[in-house]
This record gives sequence, structure tokens and C-alpha cells, in this order.
Amino acid sequence: MDSVPDIVPILNKELRTITTKLRQTIQDLRELDESRLRERGRIFRDSFLAKLSLLLRGSVVAPPEKYGESLQDERVQGGAFVSPDGVQMPYKHVPNASMRLYGGAQYHRAMAEFRLIVGKLKCQTISREEIVNACGVEDIHDGTNYVRAACVIATSKAIDVFEPLLQQLGFRLSHILRRSLPIAFYLQQRDGDYLSSHAFFVGLIAKAFESFVESTERDCLGKCMEDLKSMTRYVTWSIHNKGRSALRHFLGSVATTADQSPTSNLTNIGLEGSPPFNRTISYKLDHKGRPENKATSPIHESSQTTHVKLVNLLESTLWNRKLAPTLEDIVNALVAQIFEGIRDHCVASAEMKFNCFFLMPMVDKFPAVLREELEIAFQENIDVFNVAQVRQGLEQERADLALQLKQVEKLHEKFISIHYQLSSSQPVPHPQQETGEGWSASPADTGPSV
Repeated sequence: MDSVPDIVPILNKELRTITTKLRQTIQDLRELDESRLRERGRIFRDSFLAKLSLLLRGSVVAPPEKYGESLQDERVQGGAFVSPDGVQMPYKHVPNASMRLYGGAQYHRAMAEFRLIVGKLKCQTISREEIVNACGVEDIHDGTNYVRAACVIATSKAIDVFEPLLQQLGFRLSHILRRSLPIAFYLQQRDGDYLSSHAFFVGLIAKAFESFVESTERDCLGKCMEDLKSMTRYVTWSIHNKGRSALRHFLGSVATTADQSPTSNLTNIGLEGSPPFNRTISYKLDHKGRPENKATSPIHESSQTTHVKLVNLLESTLWNRKLAPTLEDIVNALVAQIFEGIRDHCVASAEMKFNCFFLMPMVDKFPAVLREELEIAFQENIDVFNVAQVRQGLEQERADLALQLKQVEKLHEKFISIHYQLSSSQPVPHPQQETGEGWSASPADTGPSV
């Protein structure tokens, strides 16, 4: 009985809640008119687009602990950027990795992670077998073209590395945008703009959103793949000028090592064990028909030495296929420079493409697409609200609420009566009975009898 005063306010609150729901259900039944439903649908659509735009531009309305996602959880749900050796960068190295983000902030963090991880990738060391296999046979001669071999290796490695990463980027960003859908619905429910009794219409909007995200991601990824194909289909050396100084420095160190070697340049640059080029024969062939000049000037001698080196280099790189260590290093340097040039262009192009052709269409193109699809459905008299099923559900809900209201009212009246009885009754004091001790005279106390 002591808890009766606490139960009555709870029952009052429950009565108000059920009464409000019942009135809303009756109002929804009265508004099951096609024109009114279309108007409510347009209001819901505009509210949804406003909430979606708010999430992309930045908002703190939705609770991060419920709708946010840390980078570790994002990698589990949306996939991680894995390097060719299967190693993932620790998520702590990415800015704001531990924060639970959503919307535009989460999109920006994912793009920063892609730029940080992919922008530092290096081409793996090329094996001697790969270099020899890449040489092959030309269509007009059987000489060796190591520059072509370097281009073939670099472009093949770039395709194997960057194509899966671009696909993973598209999947990750699509995952982030798809997470905005339930958050936008939550914001509508919080503001009272959600059509809770029209799940079919809400499902149509969700389906249109999912379809737009999928098609936009596919188109944007196709543009990124076209850029990757253009970079790997034909190597344009002017694009790789960024690493020219580093390559020149490396080749200069190789040439210095070759000049200081006691063996011939042919052994260092080309093939080990090949016979050295005969300088005397070269001189005689080059000066055939000229009178021999015994007093050779230093400039003329230097020209002859350069000529011999060029001929030796041509012989070692064009007519022989036994790969020397120095030539292997040169091919590796060329492959690394081409790979890094493709990498830098791929990262910059992917970020620009996804910002322009994936993120921006959600802001300036999706609203028009959604409005057009809904208006076409309205004009074609498509039952986008599923009126018959909604009416049946609302009538059943009204009956349940009416029954529940009667039960709560009956229980409320009972507890009110009990509370009134307890409040009106006064406590009756019980008189205290006083008890005294009586002394009875025994025959022994009366004294002796006469």
C-alpha cells in the first residue's frame, strides 16, 4: 500500500501517451487520401534531403556513441587498405583514428587514410627472372631493349597494386555514405518528420538512395580505372620528370663505380665474360680512307675513348642477354621511377575523381533524381504508400490502442480509489490500559485466630 502514491502518476503518464497515440492514429486514418499522402510524402522527402546534406556538411545532432564509427570499426565493416605484402598500417597513425565519426568527417578521414597509405607505397624489388622475361623479342630484331623491359615491369606492377586499392576505396566510401541513411531517418524521428506508418514509402526512398550510391560509385570507379589505364598503357616520360634528378644521381654513382673498376666497362655494364671491343679495329674502321695522324691530340683521344664506351655499351645492352648486376640495378631504378610516377598520379587523380564524381553528386544531383523519381511515381498513379495495407494496419492499431486505453483507465480508477481511501482514513488511537498490582491477604497474614 505504500507504493500506491507512486503508481498513480505513472498511470497518468501512460494514459496521456496512449491517448496521444490513439488521436494520431485516428488522424492518420482520416488523412489516408491520395492528395494528402502525396503532400506529406513531399514534405518527408525534403526533410530527408535536408538532413542528409546536414550530415555531409557536418553535424553533432546524432549521438556519436550510437551512430559514430572509429577507424578500427570502419576497417572491419568497410574493408582496409592492404599493401601488396599484406601488411596494414596501424590505425593509430591516421589522424582522428580513435574518434567515432560519421558523415562528411568520416569521409574525409577515409580519404586521408588512402592518401597516407597508398602515397607511400614502393615498388618491390624486381627479380632477374622478371627482367629477362620482360625483354622478349622485338618485332623487327632480336636485340634487347631494357628500357622497354623496365616500362613493361613497372606498368604491370602498378596495375596489380593500384587496381585493388581503387576498388577498395570505392567500397569504403560507399559504406560511409550508406551509413548516413539511418542517421538521417533518426534526425527526422527526433524532429517529428518521420512517416512511421508508411514503411513502404520510406523503403522506396531508401532504395533510391542505395541505387544512386551504387551507380555513382561504379561510374566514378570507372573514371579512376580509365586514368590508371592511360598511365599504364603508354609511359610518358615527361610525367616522370619529378624523379629525374634522383635517377641521374643513381646512374651517376653507377657510372663512377664502373669507371673505378679494374675490369672493363663491358663487364660492369653489360655481360660478364664477353670479349672486349677491339679499339684498334674500331679506330681503323672509323678512319678508313684517312691518313694516319701519329700526333693525336688529347681531345681526339678523348673522343675515341667515348666512342669506344658507347660501342661497348651498345654491344652489352643490345646483343647480349646475360644480365650483369649493374644493369640489373639500372633497370630496378627505372622501374621504381616509373612506378612512383604512376602512384603519385593515381593518388591525386583518385582523390579528385571521388570528390567531384562521387561526393558532389550526393549534394547537387541526388535531390533532383529523387524528386524526379517520386513525381513520376505520383503521376503514374503508382501506389507508393500502399494505402490498403496501411489502412488495415492503422485500423488494427486503433483497436489495440482503444483496448489498451480501457484497461489502463480501469486500472487507473482502481488505484485512484485506493489512494482516496488511504488518504481519507484517519488512524484510530488505541487507549493504553493501565495495570495495577493487587495485594491479597493470606490466612497467615491475618494473625492467629481466636
